[in-house]
Amino acid sequence: MNLDDFSDLIERPDGGTRRDAEERRERLSVPPGALGRLDELGEWLSAAQGAVPVRPVEQPRVVLFAGDHGVAELDVSGRPAGGTHELVRAVLDGVSPVAVLARRMNVPVRVVDAGVDCDPELLPADVVRHRVRRGSGRIDVEDALTPEEAEQAVRLGMAIADEEADSGTDLVVLGDLSVGGTTPAATLIAALCGTDASVVTGRGGAGIDDLAWMRKCAAIRDALRRARPVLGDQLELLAAVGGADLAATTGFLLQSAVRRMPVILDGVVSAACALVAQRAAFRAPDWWLAGQVSGEPAQAKALDRMALDPLLDHGVTVGEGTGALLALPLVQAAAAFAAELPEKPAGKVLPEQQSAEED
Repeated sequence: MNLDDFSDLIERPDGGTRRDAEERRERLSVPPGALGRLDELGEWLSAAQGAVPVRPVEQPRVVLFAGDHGVAELDVSGRPAGGTHELVRAVLDGVSPVAVLARRMNVPVRVVDAGVDCDPELLPADVVRHRVRRGSGRIDVEDALTPEEAEQAVRLGMAIADEEADSGTDLVVLGDLSVGGTTPAATLIAALCGTDASVVTGRGGAGIDDLAWMRKCAAIRDALRRARPVLGDQLELLAAVGGADLAATTGFLLQSAVRRMPVILDGVVSAACALVAQRAAFRAPDWWLAGQVSGEPAQAKALDRMALDPLLDHGVTVGEGTGALLALPLVQAAAAFAAELPEKPAGKVLPEQQSAEED
């Protein structure tokens, strides 16, 4: 497998359709600019759908890739190493933040176990059936995955994207469930952006103290030494310092772009995978939205590199796709405005436009 092949498979959203959407926006009764960024969102979604007026977002879905990371053994996370299965169980039981919000918004949630470190019997069969391996290697001293496991994980993400597209999902809210996942995410971003470990080291969704931050920074520094020699091959990079869940997320993002299925990114983990995917296919980010600012410095660097401007900044650090799901109503509102607001009568000049012409 060569991820660079995706560059020939992914096209940008339809530029002609976007121009038609912009022209239609000029004809609406509400003055241009009065809806702020919702105008831009509506036009982006119209281009992604290839439809004017835009269709409503009726079948969104939350997709969460889950996995444990061996680097968590160094106490770099606010949660105990190997505890991802508890996060998965909380989502399945409906008691995690993303589950509560998804239930309120009537959005289905899908959890994919790519590399959770627990006995399969602890989780439902439909969650664990895709598992690539139990946990990922300690990236400061060893590869996260073998080359074969990295390819298997990427293909898993591609298969999940195909299943969602084939089932009629029209927008994905993408998140992760992991313990230690922000460490490989920060490593990938630092490697791809050419920065030092201290620049990208954050405190994770669960929060860590200064000593844990120093351990995390050291782990990222050591992992970066292992990442830099394989920067020329995205699959090798994911095998060296990624993980099964990150590789699967990367494959999911690439195949979603191939299938023209828009995605809202959540935090630093999905941003890191998006940055790897962008390295393989430079048009791919045109199919993604950044849902929220997570407060992780690595996320800010990745989004800046991809020119993605987050929709929300509410200080939500819980992860699990929660922040991205909070952004979903904005996208749905943008689609509703673009599709349902009436056009002004032909030849009629709005008061705001008349004042501008007089000035």
